[in-house]
Order: sequence, then structure tokens, then C-alpha cells
Amino acid sequence: MNPCIAACIAALLHAPNPAPRATYIGRENQLNVRVPRIATEAMSVVVDGVLDEAIWSQAALLTGFSQFSPQDGIPAADSTQVLLWYSPTALYVGIRAFERHGAVHATLADRDKISADDNVQLLLGTFHDQRQAYVFAVNPFGVQMDGTIVESGPASGGWTPTLSGRAAPDLSQDFVFTSKGRLTEYGYEVEIRIPFKSLKYQSADLQSWDINVVRQVQHSGFEDSWVPAKRSNSSFLAQAGSLEGLAGFDRGLVLDLNPFVTQKSNGAPSATGWNYKNSTPQLGGNVRWGVTNNLTLNGTVRPDFAEVESDAGKFVIDPRQALFFPEKRPFFLDGLEQFNVPHNLVYTRRIAQPEGATKLTGKVAGTSIGFLSADDDPSLSANGRYQTLYNILRAQRDIGGQSRIGMAYTDRMVGGDYNRVADVDGRLLFGDVYSGSFQYAESFDKTRDVGTNAPLWEGILARNGKRFGFRYTMTGISDKFRASSGFISRAGIAHGAIDHRGTWFNERGSVLETLTGDILFDDTWQYTHLMRRGDAQDKKFHLSSSAGLRGGWILGAGVYWETFGYDTQLYGNYRIERTVGAKVDTIPFVGVGRIPNRDYVATLSTPQWSWFNASLLYIGGQDENFFEWAQANIHYISLALTARPTDRLRLTGNFDYQDYWRRTDQSLVGRNVIPRLKVEYQLTRSMFLRVVGEYDLAEHDDLRDETRTFFPLIIGGQKALATRSASLHGDYLFSYQPNPGTVLFLGYGDRGDAPPNPADRFTYQPLVRSADYFFVKYSYLFRM
Repeated sequence: MNPCIAACIAALLHAPNPAPRATYIGRENQLNVRVPRIATEAMSVVVDGVLDEAIWSQAALLTGFSQFSPQDGIPAADSTQVLLWYSPTALYVGIRAFERHGAVHATLADRDKISADDNVQLLLGTFHDQRQAYVFAVNPFGVQMDGTIVESGPASGGWTPTLSGRAAPDLSQDFVFTSKGRLTEYGYEVEIRIPFKSLKYQSADLQSWDINVVRQVQHSGFEDSWVPAKRSNSSFLAQAGSLEGLAGFDRGLVLDLNPFVTQKSNGAPSATGWNYKNSTPQLGGNVRWGVTNNLTLNGTVRPDFAEVESDAGKFVIDPRQALFFPEKRPFFLDGLEQFNVPHNLVYTRRIAQPEGATKLTGKVAGTSIGFLSADDDPSLSANGRYQTLYNILRAQRDIGGQSRIGMAYTDRMVGGDYNRVADVDGRLLFGDVYSGSFQYAESFDKTRDVGTNAPLWEGILARNGKRFGFRYTMTGISDKFRASSGFISRAGIAHGAIDHRGTWFNERGSVLETLTGDILFDDTWQYTHLMRRGDAQDKKFHLSSSAGLRGGWILGAGVYWETFGYDTQLYGNYRIERTVGAKVDTIPFVGVGRIPNRDYVATLSTPQWSWFNASLLYIGGQDENFFEWAQANIHYISLALTARPTDRLRLTGNFDYQDYWRRTDQSLVGRNVIPRLKVEYQLTRSMFLRVVGEYDLAEHDDLRDETRTFFPLIIGGQKALATRSASLHGDYLFSYQPNPGTVLFLGYGDRGDAPPNPADRFTYQPLVRSADYFFVKYSYLFRM
């Protein structure tokens, strides 16, 4: 035998066997994962959704999932395998999702539109603080959904109670990563590559990250977790496992340049016909620089709204409450979680048309920081000449195992005027299921040389038990508190609430799987009345329940007993036109002291079927008629549905309806109707067509003093005659977006108004086009 061949055979016979794959079974609390580092990518792993490269045989295997929702503590009905390894430049994730009990739900959707599909979510806490995490999610085709989670305690609100659970991710931000998936005989398989350039993480040479994996199975309505997490724990992220011994990262230079150009043409009717006014092409751009692994510096020049559809219409249910619309501009969304402050003391949409802005975000030595400075367009100031300067600072410090304390400072300056707010807040977790939070803020305002200081404060104690929970809240906002860099829906009030929730669980697969009941006492005072120990203005007592049925159905019902006190501030400009014989004069409008209400509430949510899902809210009974300050019979309907006739076509419809009927003669006081339809067709993963149509109808009758004299009302010196408006808005968009930052948008929008019919005040004339526009935007992401 040739000596060389013999030597090779001998070497093979004596070579050590390949190391067995490291397997981590979540149900057995094997949660400390050693992820192999493979120093070279010379094997040319192609992210194609097929885990057939030899390198995957070396990956760590995460398996042994547990059910988290609707009931925790039991093995998952379907098996899931997650493979992990990393190179110097990226983390690689392979997913095998086995499905034995039903069909896989998958569509070729736009980014972040996969919540109705089966999906797997990777939660990465790169600062190992168990307080915040990146979320990278994929559906069976590899369509992406991404964002962040920053836990701030159990959410309050909602018409009927919900189970205790985990915080939902904020999907505002988009990160650059690669994914591809495919359906298989056993379920589906997905491959993911997450570049370290897209992440902020610790500066240490050797570090650990938090990790968990969540799988949503739509045909059953179940949610599974690799970590055997308990619903009763006040923090879902605190129960995460860990990736141990991570080292040798090589991000290189982290520098993203994102220039863009937009052009808009507005059309309107004129004496000579339909005319268009072309705007000057607007050049702008964003820059993102990873100063260090844990600090990112962003800058922008003239950011715009051109990449999003118009804000959806909303009802003004209580005229004392301002409407909130979320931020949508990419520059302000990046790192937005670092600016979360209770009561929205930071609201970046206040910065309307900045000439330029800069931002620093990250985490250093256990302290999360965010600093934002912006210079708004002078034309938006009161005199059209002064620059409006914003400086916003937010810092949060980790304390103890899961607690934190934070501070915020906002400064808005216009000429010699300013508004400044200083804030301190915190959240304390103890006993696994208990949490307490506090906030104190002071505003310092100077307008036309008149200065005022005023406080805002809040305290919350909560228990997030699986079967029993409560939430006690006390809040006060002075009537002189001003937050010009934030969003305060209603100042000048104090609010207290006592909320108790109980849940009963049945066996998995039963017709009735869960039953939850809730009792709420809720009072609202005028702030000055509370300080003088006065009576509450609005008092509420709510009894509500919800039932979770097999397959993902959720039914809810409630009865609300409420009383509302007369608000002198809201009706300060109201008068009554009194007619006695031939004499006509005006007298003060004083209203009745208190209005009693009783509302009946019903909710319904269907399962996430592969082709359809819907939700319905109905409220009926007696409620306050703010138009005339009287009790009225009301109907409120909010219907939302999504249909997926094919894996590329998605139809999303919303129908909101609200009316008020006088109890004295059953005449209609007012009505609002907003139907909205969005049609999206996904040509490819990066290319889609979208059409949005919204019809807005608002009307009210001639107003009168309904509770006392029945004489006509005068508001602001004008007789409150019937008003009616109807309009139709349309938005049409072609989008090409291969990755976040590189986009081509071609859009058209129009508006038509329907004037009232003079011959019949309850009908309208045909819609007449009143305005339209064309726009184009192109941007390109240069990633260094």
C-alpha cells in the first residue's frame, strides 16, 4: 500500500469524533446557551431558507418549548427547533417549526404585517439587563417583523379585561437583517442573518445576552415560549435565558448614509379650472454612526412624512381629550424607546418641520441615555420669524434585579419664551408579581414675560398575577402644567382608579379555556377641587368579563355605571337664546349638575384564520351628550376586519360609527361615521401596491338647552345651528423597498367634499373633488 494512503487512513481512524450538537431544552430549564463562534464565513452560507449547509450541524439547538398563552406551565402542542451560531460579523438563526395539528398560515405580506400569520419571534437583550430587547420576527416565508420591547408594567384600559401576559413589541423601528423561509412537509423552515452592525450592545470583550424565542400558532391561537415563562411574573423579559461567552465581534465601521429627494405637486380648483402648484424638490437625508458598540449618533436634514399614508380618522368621544397620533418619521423612530417617559412628556411630533436635528442614544454602565436636539422651521412660530429650538434629555438607571429610575428634561425655546419640564420617575419590581411606579414632573413656562410653574405626579401599585391581579392608580396634573415638547391629553385633572381582575383556567382544548372578570372604580376630579378635598367630577363603576374559547375566540361583555359632573370650563362660552313673547335675549347656560349613565358593552374577536379575522366593539345605552350637556341614547360600533383571499392580497377594513339621540323626543343630536378600506397587493417581498379610501361624515342638529329651557344654544357668540360635513379621501401608492432606507414611492392622493343638500338637511349633494396631490420619493441606504 502506498505509504501516503496508509498514513491518511490511519489519521482518519484515530481522528476524534465530531462533538455532539449542544442541545438546550427550555422545559428542563437549560437556559444558559453556549453559542458556537465560527470564525470564517468562507463556507458561503446562503440565506435561502434551506438549512442544508454543513455549518448548521455545529449550531446550538434550542428546543423543548412551553405554552405561554392562553395558559402557561404545560408543554407546547407543536415542536419547534431553533439553531444558533455566530460569525465575527453576524448572528445566524435557523428555525424548524413542526406543525401536526393544522394548516400553516403564511402570506407574502409587507414588512411588519405578519401578525395574522404563523410566526417565530427572536427576543435579544443585547445589554443583558432583562429590561429591553430587540424583536426579530419572521413568518413561514421569511417576511420580517421587527421592533423593540421596553417593559413599563401591565397596560391599563380596554373595554373588557384581558389576561395577564407579555408586553407587545413596538414595531416602529426597522432594522437591516436578512431572512428567507419556505413551507415543508412537516411545517416550515426559516433562515435568518442579523448583522451586528444593526445592533447596539455592550462594549465588553466577553459578554452575555438575554434570549428567548416565541412562536405564535394561528390555527389554535396558542403562543409558545422557549423559556418556561410564567404569566404571573411582572416581567416577561426577566425570565429570559442567556447566550453565554460571546466574543470576537467585528462590526467594522458602522456608518449609514440615507439621502433622499421628494417632490410634491398639489392640485386645487380655481377660476380658470384645475391648477397644480409644484413644490421645489426637497433634498434631505439621515446619517447613523455607531460611535461605539453601545452608542449611536443620528443626524437628519429636513426629514419628511412622504413614506406613510395619512393618519386614520378618529372620533372625538370626549371633547376634553386631545387626539394622539403616533410618530412615523424614520429619523425620530430610530432609538425612540430611549425617550419613553410616562404621560408622553416626550412627543417628537411636536417637532413639526425641522430644518435639522441630531440624536444620541445608547446604554453606558447600566444607564440608558437619549439626547435629541432639533431646530424647527421658523415659519411655524407665532410671528413666522423665530427659530423653535428643542433640546430633550432622557436617562434611565438600572437598580436592583429588575427596577429602574429615570429622569427627563425637555426645553422648547421660541424667541424669549420657553417651556421646560423636569421629570423623575421609576419602576420597582418585587415579589415576582408586584410592581410599583412613580412620577413627579414640574413645568417651567414663560410666555410674554409671564412665568408659571406647575406639577404633575403619579403613583401606581400593581399585581400581575396569573389568576388574580390588581392595579391602583392616583394621578394629578395641574391646570397650569404645560409640556410643549410632550403630549398631555387633558391637563387640570386628578384621576384615581382601583381595578381588580380574576381569571379562571380550564384544560387546554376545552370549549371554554379561560374566563376573566374585572371590577373597576374610577374617579376624576378637577385638580383644584382635589386640592381642596372637593368631590369627584366624573365617577365610574365598571363590571366586565371576557371568555377565551377553543381556537382563539374571545368574547367580552360589561356594564358601566357612570356619572359626569358639569364642567364649567368646557361650557364657558355657551349661552342660551331665550324668547319670551316678542322679546329675545341671552341668559347664562348653567346645565344640570350631574348626568347619570349606564352603558352596555360587548366585544368579539375571531381566531386568526388563514383567510380572515375580525374584531367588534359595541356600546349602547345612556351616555353623556356633550353637544348639549344632557343624557342621550347612544350607539357606538367599531368593527375591524382583515381578509386575505390569496397569499398576496390583503384587505383591511374599519368601520366606526357613533350617534346620540335625545331622550326627550328621540331626535338625532349628532352622528359620526368613518368607514376605511385599505387594499394591498404584494407583487414581491419588496414591492407592493396600496389603495386607501376613507369616508368621514360628521353632523349635529340645531343645539338646544336640552335639560332645562329647550331654547337654542349660542356658542362663542354664534347660534349653534346644524352643521354637516362629508368627505372622501383616497391614497394610492406604489412602493419598492428592498431594505429599510432604500425606497421608491410613487403616490397620488385626492379629496372630495359633499356639501349638504339645501332642500333636505339630512342628505348630501354628490361628492365634488376639492384637492389632490402627486408625490415621488427616492432614498438609498449606503451602509459602510
